[in-house]
Amino acid sequence: MKTVMITGCSSGFGLETARYFLEQGWKVIATMRTPQEGLLPQSDRLRLLALDVTSQQSIDRAISDAGDIDVLVNNAGIGMLNALEGVSPEAVREIFATNTLGTIAMTQAVLPQFRQRRAGAIVNVTSAVTLKPLPLLAVYTASKAAVNAFTESLALELAPFNIRVGLVLPGRSPATRFGENAQRIMGEIPAEYAVFSQQIFHGMQDERAKVTRPEDVAQAVWQMATDPDTPIRLPAGEDAREMAGNRV
Repeated sequence: MKTVMITGCSSGFGLETARYFLEQGWKVIATMRTPQEGLLPQSDRLRLLALDVTSQQSIDRAISDAGDIDVLVNNAGIGMLNALEGVSPEAVREIFATNTLGTIAMTQAVLPQFRQRRAGAIVNVTSAVTLKPLPLLAVYTASKAAVNAFTESLALELAPFNIRVGLVLPGRSPATRFGENAQRIMGEIPAEYAVFSQQIFHGMQDERAKVTRPEDVAQAVWQMATDPDTPIRLPAGEDAREMAGNRV
């Protein structure tokens, strides 16, 4: 029986991915900053672990507690919507600390066991906005695009050890805490960008727009983790696939 470790399982994509792997009969180590009972079905194949991907001490403790794993899913992330002029340096550092550096640190933590066994898979969840950039997301997109480049280079580096690395690129999902997290650190949008920003927000709230469902991401992560023939970049969700198809 194989084991997957998933970061950011308190809601949205991570929570649904943990549920999906449980349904497939895997052992699941679901991590979040503050573990919450009742989010996932009770199972003797499920473990909840506390993990803050911005803390090396927390990472080391979680990896030690987890033991041997077969797949790491780097899903933990935070969003931010704002014009660059309104983004504080502290907010930029927080975005990169979680989305980029946290992914790198988690990957480094599992590599020794994967390399020794000459087996394993790492799935990094980024974003379809790296395929088709959107306004007010410059810092967020940069943090995710960095993970894309990191992943594609790392895949070449780890191929001799039979370790697979891939990307899942979701589109926009109302089911995630992107907006909630964005509001927490985004700061005030500069007045000069107010009208433009309102137009963007209005477009995002269009109920007719295509979106990504959490189950789309869970299925894409599963495919990336279990099918060696999967391309290194896998869009997840109807809107993400459209963005990838229209990429110039």
